[in-house]
Amino acid sequence: MDIIYDCETYPNCFLLCLETVSEGLCQSFEISPWKDDTRELLQMLDYCKVHSIRMVGFNNLGFDYPLLHMLYKMGKATPQQLYAAATAIIQSENKFAHMVYPSDRVVQQIDLYRIHHFDNKARMTGLKALEFNMRLPNIRDLPFPPGTVLTEEQVTVLKEYCANDVFATREFYKETLPAIQFREQLGQTYEGDILNFNDVKIGKMIFQSHLENSGVVCYNFGPQGRTPKQTPRPTMRLGDCVPNYVRFDHPEFQRIQSHFLTSVITQTKGAFDGLSATVGGVEFVFGTGGLHASVEGERFDASDDMMILDVDVTSMYPSIAIENNYYPEHLGPEFVNVYRKLREKRISYPKGSVENSALKLALNGVYGASGDKFSIFYDPLFTMKITVGGQLMLAMLAEQLLSVAGLRIIQANTDGITVYMPRTAKFLVDEICRYWTELTGLLLEKVEYSLMCVADVNSYIAKEVDGKVKRKGRYEYDVEWHQNASMLVVPKIAEKVLIDGADAMTELLNWFEYMDFMLRVKVPRSSVLVLQTETGEQVLENTQRYYVSNSGGYLFKYMPPLAKNPGQWRRLSVQKDVTVRPCNDMCEATTPFDFGWYANEIDKLTLRVL
Repeated sequence: MDIIYDCETYPNCFLLCLETVSEGLCQSFEISPWKDDTRELLQMLDYCKVHSIRMVGFNNLGFDYPLLHMLYKMGKATPQQLYAAATAIIQSENKFAHMVYPSDRVVQQIDLYRIHHFDNKARMTGLKALEFNMRLPNIRDLPFPPGTVLTEEQVTVLKEYCANDVFATREFYKETLPAIQFREQLGQTYEGDILNFNDVKIGKMIFQSHLENSGVVCYNFGPQGRTPKQTPRPTMRLGDCVPNYVRFDHPEFQRIQSHFLTSVITQTKGAFDGLSATVGGVEFVFGTGGLHASVEGERFDASDDMMILDVDVTSMYPSIAIENNYYPEHLGPEFVNVYRKLREKRISYPKGSVENSALKLALNGVYGASGDKFSIFYDPLFTMKITVGGQLMLAMLAEQLLSVAGLRIIQANTDGITVYMPRTAKFLVDEICRYWTELTGLLLEKVEYSLMCVADVNSYIAKEVDGKVKRKGRYEYDVEWHQNASMLVVPKIAEKVLIDGADAMTELLNWFEYMDFMLRVKVPRSSVLVLQTETGEQVLENTQRYYVSNSGGYLFKYMPPLAKNPGQWRRLSVQKDVTVRPCNDMCEATTPFDFGWYANEIDKLTLRVL
């Protein structure tokens, strides 16, 4: 059985709220001047320990559980002691300093925050943002500033807030169940705290396990303990990253190849700044994230005479390493053999199986880890060999495809190229792809689209001939948890306009899901969010759900003064020139939406490509 929990700490109050997943039973434990549930709390932990009950939280490994562990080991603690410990955790520069090792934990922990890799700076996401994305009935911020000495009445309010956080965590737990079950199955094969590993960490762990089983030594052992073997590079010759079979006829691509052949760099960051080539009427931009090129503001429709063909490299980064015998120098050539065996092993399992999914993570995680200074895979030259080589290979394919009469490059995007071409030229394109595959050793997958609408290199929508729709950038509405799911009505209706020829305003007026109109604003605790109306200003919670309405108020963010202007707070309009309605507690819209504003946002996505 799993139980969901959350802790709140103040100078004179420690609070733990929990809820059982299966029975839905709710309970709270309080340590304050008015109540002391320490004995009952410790009994609950003992019960969980004896019966192997797991405690599920959100960032509980980094905050909540260390406090519970401290209380359990001490047997008794005052709110002041627990608050001091919480403050030390928050202020610590070392996020691992207060962690409790899995073998030392009294009760097994599941941390949804870590499973989803929200502890990564680029993916960092709080529970309030998830409440918005999950469209929960209400969104609640901490009711009292940290450090407040609470009254007995305020503790009651705090319990309601904590219970709401537990409810939100439980809903996110339900969304995470497939990932938890995947990790449970992996735990039968691999050792470690896999339940709380993110996907990237799982991939690296699996690859490392296979390396070590093949006799590859991944760590050094010395006076400082175990440290990862690595290959730092004071300098790197990019000429070492250019495959010897790369050839170009176009002067612009030749210039790019010459740049790589003659460049020496000291770090990967900034190695591609300003590096681009215009070929076939499209600018190809080379960068650390891969090759990018695209038309802008165009629509392409397949017909009896013309077709849209998307050509992608299968498992591009792993395949480049395997076919070109690239490996981190300290891991040796056996690295490539392990890579190849894992790729072959993955193919032997059906798609969607645990084994296939696990090996996919192992194959894809190594490239990113090769640039991580804390990883056993760290070798920036290995990173650059894949990055530079992959871009030049793709550029070579683009140049060869442009030799076909009547063919246009719609876009090139990291691991693939999309073209608009005469159907009669299909045999020639197939022959070019076959030749390129034989030359590079990389495999290509082809998909035919019936239409494609491109706003820019980062935003496009394409419909496959079998009806499946591919969305990128501003056209996406099936967003990931760490992304902002604001005003999804815009991309949803834009898709209907572009693909089905629907009328935007008619769709807006009859749209069935009011939550699709909602936007989210979040300001840091150092700032203040204010709703300004005719009757004055109202301070709002720092995370706010709102919609653009025909009447309401204006949202402003007040930020602390800059050093050069002490005492002068800065004001920023959240949504300019429109009135809005906050609705953190709403179950349905209470004021008519400003459909004209939403229609204008839709036009920004559709008019450019119609």
